[in-house]
Amino acid sequence: MPGELGNSAPLAPAGRIVPPDWMEAESTRAVIKAVTSDGGEARFVGGCVRAAVLGRAVKDIDIATVELPERVIALLEKAGIKAVPTGLAHGTVTAVIGEARFEITTLRLDVETDGRHAKVAFTDDWARDAARRDFTINAMFLSPDGKLFDPCRGLADLKEGRVRFVGDAHERIAEDVLRLLRYFRFFAEFDRPPPDARALAACKDLAGELAKLSGERVQAELMKLLTAPGAAAALEIMADEGILPHVLPEASTFARLSALCAIEDAAEAPGVAPDGLRRLACVLDVDGAGAKAVAARLRLSNADADRLKALAGRAEGLGPGADAKAVRRRLYRLGADIFRDLALIEWAGAKAADADLPETASDGYRAQLATADSWIPPSLPVGGEDVLALGIDAGPEVGALLEEIEAWWLDQDFGPGREACLDKLREMVADKNAQGETRP
Repeated sequence: MPGELGNSAPLAPAGRIVPPDWMEAESTRAVIKAVTSDGGEARFVGGCVRAAVLGRAVKDIDIATVELPERVIALLEKAGIKAVPTGLAHGTVTAVIGEARFEITTLRLDVETDGRHAKVAFTDDWARDAARRDFTINAMFLSPDGKLFDPCRGLADLKEGRVRFVGDAHERIAEDVLRLLRYFRFFAEFDRPPPDARALAACKDLAGELAKLSGERVQAELMKLLTAPGAAAALEIMADEGILPHVLPEASTFARLSALCAIEDAAEAPGVAPDGLRRLACVLDVDGAGAKAVAARLRLSNADADRLKALAGRAEGLGPGADAKAVRRRLYRLGADIFRDLALIEWAGAKAADADLPETASDGYRAQLATADSWIPPSLPVGGEDVLALGIDAGPEVGALLEEIEAWWLDQDFGPGREACLDKLREMVADKNAQGETRP
C-alpha cells in the first residue's frame, strides 16, 4: 500500500449508514473513482461524516486517502479532473468539478509541532491518522459504500452531544493552539453542557497560548462559534474560566446574546438567519472606538469593520411602540441593513431584561423588521445644482441649505415632491437673503 509506514492493521467498520445524496452525486462518485482507480482506498472524513450521521446538509466534502499527494494529482488529471495543489506539504490536494470542491488529504502523522504549524509524515494507517486528529467526532471515516469507521469512539460522543479531544487534551492543544478555540466552536455546535472536564481544564491551562494566533485565525473560529446555536453558552463558559479575555475581553453582554440567538434560531423573526457579525456586536460592550479596536485586532474586512462600528454602543433605538413615521425616518438615516441589525439587538436586549416581555412588544419589533424588508430608500428630490441655480455660491452654504431642506422633507414624512421642495428651497434662500440685507 502507499505511504511510508506500511503493514497497517485494517480498521473494522463500526456500522453502516445509507449513503446520502451528496455521496451519490455524479461529481463525488467521479472523484472517488479517480482516487481509487489504482487500488488505493479513500474515505470521507470530518464535517461531511458528522453531517451524514446527523442527517444534516453538507457544506464541504473532505476525503482521506492512502495515496500520496503527487499520486492523487496524477490520478485526478488522468480522469480529466482539475487538481489544485492547495497544501502539498501537508498532503492536501483540491479536486474541482464545476462548482464542486473536494479537499483530498493523504493519511498522515504530525511528527513535529510548535503550536501553530506541523511537519508531517505520510502513512497508510487509518487508526494512526485518526489518533492525531483534534476531536473524536472529527476522527470518523465513511467509505463510499456507507461503512462507518470509528477508531476514537466519536459516534457515541456525537449522538450524546459530547465534544472530547482525541487522547490527551493538553497534547492536542499544544500541537495546535487553534484547537482551543475549535473546542468551544464545536461545543457551541454539538455539545450539551456541562463541558468535558478534561477538555475544559486543558483549555484553561493553555489559554495564554492564544496570543500566538493571528487575528485572521481567531476571527475565523470566532465567527463560526458565533453562528452556532450554543454561542452564548460557549462564550460565557470561556469568560467564566478566564479564557475569553485572551481573545475578546470586550465581550460581556451574554444574556443579550443568548436572547438574540433564541430570536434567530427559533425564527421568531421571519427571514432572519444567524449572523456572526451581528452576534459579535450584540455581545460587545464598547463604543465606536472600541469596535474599531476589536475590528483591527480580528483583522475584519473594511466592510465588516464599518458595520461593527455602526452597531457598537447603539442598543437603544426606537422601542417596540414606535410609530411608522419614526421607523421610516430611522430607516432613511441608517439604511435597512443597519436598522435591521439594531432592531434585533434592541429586541434581544429587551428580552434579556424582561423574561416575560409581552408578545405585543415582540410584535412591535417584528413590524419594524417587516418595514425594513420592504423598504425602498427615497431620494431627496432636490440637490446641490438646484441650490446653485438660486444664486448661492458653491461652498458650505450649499450643504447647509440641503441639510435644512432635507430635515423639512423628513418632517413631512418624505411626502413633498420636487416642485414642493423647490418652492421650499426658494423660500429658504429668500429668508437667507433677507437676513443678510437687514444685517448691520
